[in-house]
Amino acid sequence: MTSISKPFNGTIFHTHHSSSFPHQFRQHLHSHVVSITLRHKSIKISAHAVPPLPQNHTVVGFGMTTVDFLATVDGYPKPDDKVRTTSSKVQGGGNAGNALTCAARLGLKPKLISKVADDAQGKSILEELEADCVDTSFIVVSKGGSSTFSYVLVDTQTKTRTSIYTPGDPPLVPDDLSQSMLLSAFDGARLVYFDGMSTETALFVGREAARNNIPILVEAESPREGLDELLTLAEFVVCSARFPQAWTQSPSIPSALVSMLLRLPNIKFVIVTLGEDGCLMLERSANEDVGLEERNVESFLELLYKEKDERLAIPTCISSVVTKFRVNGLGTVCGRFFIGTAEKIPDSELIDTTGAGDAFIGAIMYAICSNMAPEIMLPFAAQVAAAKCRALGARTGLPHRTDPRLASFLS
Repeated sequence: MTSISKPFNGTIFHTHHSSSFPHQFRQHLHSHVVSITLRHKSIKISAHAVPPLPQNHTVVGFGMTTVDFLATVDGYPKPDDKVRTTSSKVQGGGNAGNALTCAARLGLKPKLISKVADDAQGKSILEELEADCVDTSFIVVSKGGSSTFSYVLVDTQTKTRTSIYTPGDPPLVPDDLSQSMLLSAFDGARLVYFDGMSTETALFVGREAARNNIPILVEAESPREGLDELLTLAEFVVCSARFPQAWTQSPSIPSALVSMLLRLPNIKFVIVTLGEDGCLMLERSANEDVGLEERNVESFLELLYKEKDERLAIPTCISSVVTKFRVNGLGTVCGRFFIGTAEKIPDSELIDTTGAGDAFIGAIMYAICSNMAPEIMLPFAAQVAAAKCRALGARTGLPHRTDPRLASFLS
């Protein structure tokens, strides 16, 4: 074991790790004291002390909010089978609803733009969001129709979940949203998040956000009509494992991320989530050094992944130096890659992965608002997602700001 002091934006973080991690920043999640050297003096922060919130911590989310009917089973049923649930829960769900609930528990002030019906499910959706301090005053409530709901089966043996969702009716359309309503929603907002659903209306909202110079975060699960134009407005993108290659037709995820930055010049960073394999992030460099040697992105990432220590159970981050990457036929981009690892959750503690990606995005929103360095942001988001996975449903396990597991990241 070795001890190093690593500078980052004027701050030196003292960390202990294996010598096989020369470029990696790590913090132990369960430490009770974090030592930070600020150039000229050292301070110690108790893990039980909750620091002030970011100065601007209002965020707006646009997208789906649902009721989830969850059931755990000992094995996914075959056709015509009958199986008995081992546990069940009825809880709010939906990408945007979950992500903003997570953001609220972390201390942000979220406002949600969505639509529900005036049925019993719509009422429960609103009540649950309000209980978690999500501002629902911008959710359109239709007279008649039905709210969105999902059936979720969680297989306790394979630790997988299967979701079947029924869209609400009538859907949210641009005519449901006045300009004055949107301006009120955007008032004081640091960030606007889109879950990639209802792209026609999302684009209407996104254009208004762009006119008001509010940074945009877009979640991209799969290519769909209207998403391309929404992505051109984004500064930050978080996407599923299958999206980058499907959208760019690239031979690998690393080359696809480079292609995304080349095709979307407004993007500051793109993150692809990889489940238990963590995530991969490419951050654009503000200063492109023309003297940098061009590197093949696949071989570069292969070397970077060799720094990953499979023995570590806690979330970590491995970062590269600024490098120039070329994609044939498109050009070059200067940036830094970050490999974020996921927590290795003991099998006995892993309950349900429903909404893990939404928890990750909720934490990314907090990180953007607080200007977290990527080396801290990715392990922080992984820790929040891992906490969620220890309980049934998308929201039960979402940690609050005061959770001791988050103390080392928020100090």
